[in-house]
Amino acid sequence: MTFPTAKELPTDGPYTLANLRVPAALIGKPGDLADLNITVEGEHIVARPGAVTFDMKGAIVLPAFADIHTHLDKGHILPRASNPHGTLSGAMRATAQDRDNWTHIDLWRRMNFALESAFVHGTRAIRTHLDSRPEHASRVWPLFLELREEWADRITLQAATLLPLEATDPTGPFRLTADMVAHAGGVLGALALPSPELPEQLDAFLSLARQHDLAVDFHADETDNPQSDCLRHIAEAVLRTGFEGAVTVGHCCSLATQSEEVAQATLERVAEAGIGVVCLPLANAYLQDHMPGRTPRWRGITLVHEMQAMGIPVAFASDNTRDPFNPHGDLDMVEIMRASARLAHLDLGDGEWPLSFTTLPTEMASFEPTGFLPGQKADFILFSARDWSEFLSRPQSDRLVIRAGRPVAEGLPDYSALDDLMDVAD
Repeated sequence: MTFPTAKELPTDGPYTLANLRVPAALIGKPGDLADLNITVEGEHIVARPGAVTFDMKGAIVLPAFADIHTHLDKGHILPRASNPHGTLSGAMRATAQDRDNWTHIDLWRRMNFALESAFVHGTRAIRTHLDSRPEHASRVWPLFLELREEWADRITLQAATLLPLEATDPTGPFRLTADMVAHAGGVLGALALPSPELPEQLDAFLSLARQHDLAVDFHADETDNPQSDCLRHIAEAVLRTGFEGAVTVGHCCSLATQSEEVAQATLERVAEAGIGVVCLPLANAYLQDHMPGRTPRWRGITLVHEMQAMGIPVAFASDNTRDPFNPHGDLDMVEIMRASARLAHLDLGDGEWPLSFTTLPTEMASFEPTGFLPGQKADFILFSARDWSEFLSRPQSDRLVIRAGRPVAEGLPDYSALDDLMDVAD
């Protein structure tokens, strides 16, 4: 399919893209894909017909993406920080050893490279977790604010702290970090690990978030150990404390290894607590059950079908890219959609699942809504695919990204741009 070019799209009047197909749930209709015409004037979608009409011949259209679980500060360090056995513990060691290389210029260039890629792929909003131990937070958060300002007209950036929950004692240095996060309009995040002190730690963490009026975002249960039940503890803490802010939990892998009875009891608490869950299919498929010389026995993803059936908001996101936690990836949400459909057996034509890549992550992270209503920003992606089989069968490299009514002209950055950052002393 041939898309209209930038020269063909008028800049002095409205244009209409006719005969598009959109997931019906995105426009409040039942079923699979629905017909849609979009008229763009300036930077926004309008209700009246355009002066010029382009027949899109059934091309799928999606709103620009929100990728709500990423790690921009770790991205693209793989050439100098390998994880030869592909384990979670190996990834953590390799990252810790590399952290001395995270100078201002190193972080800026790697994070900027990742954002350039995401922008070209069609992402308009990103939540990134930032390593926020006291000695590192004072370095990375000011840099993030600079980067956020630099990218403000292209990608809306949001950051969450990341450090072990045991290091978030509100009477210690983390209180100053929480102040900084609140000033930056960020999110309080932490890694929850099984511990007898976990309930007390969660209560203190949620209390600190409430004092600063902050949403919270946890990493939890990134393991195949069925005894790891941090998600249940998080839900119980939310219910016990009456925490009213937004709560997001990523990974939740061990839920898939627990008995049906135990998993169901946890999901009931999660639903009651109003928690949203983010599934990270590529990173968890790589790390979970990864043992040298042994074929993995499970896929590493959480119980997304059961969650959706219980009304628990489920989103999918990129997680790590080209670092010790995941040697692949490019912050391409189309790649995440294609991988998720295969790994989790998602039927994208079954009404609700397209929302987990579009409106739900936007709502979970409180980003500005996007869609196809008059008055909304004209931020969307056109695909030559006309149905989900075509969409999932090719990488959609020929997609046309429209931002503020105009095609994105930039191409993907070349990996060689980072070569000099990888030449570090052993």
